[in-house]
Amino acid sequence: MRRIITGHNEDGKSIVTMDRPPARSIGEDVGGLFELWNTDGNDVNSCDVIDRADEDIILSPPDGGTKFRYFQINPLPEGVPEEMMQEIAADAFEKIGAAHHRIDTSKHPAMHKTETVDYIILLKGDVTLVLDEEEVDLKPFDVVVQRGTNHAWVNNGKEPALLIAVLIDSKIN
Repeated sequence: MRRIITGHNEDGKSIVTMDRPPARSIGEDVGGLFELWNTDGNDVNSCDVIDRADEDIILSPPDGGTKFRYFQINPLPEGVPEEMMQEIAADAFEKIGAAHHRIDTSKHPAMHKTETVDYIILLKGDVTLVLDEEEVDLKPFDVVVQRGTNHAWVNNGKEPALLIAVLIDSKIN
């Protein structure tokens, strides 16, 4: 994965400030989450060379902030008991500071709800979006606008699925 980050030089001219892979990733055992860029709600200094994605990976953005990331979902292993799937999901969400987002996992172990509006595009794979009352099968290039609902993602295929997401801190009614 290649990230190209632009900014300005001391003369105010546009330049490339970074051209490199994501600085951080986590959870490759269950798929993976790859941070591309983050904002924290503060003013943007386009002259700095700080890698805003080189920080601990947390599911949700800070107040007024955003998260821009790839995430990969591996196929579910066959024959794993529900209790073990719950433990795996609980551990994965704990690692990204999101245990408190698992409010109702009765429909699927990876169900979670954040106070964000998320723009998500399935790039590769066969995925189902699981909601409390519905399920939606997605194909590559389908777009989901996730508005703070309890949800999970399920890979129906035999290969990892790749999605891209922008999470925006929001007040959800």
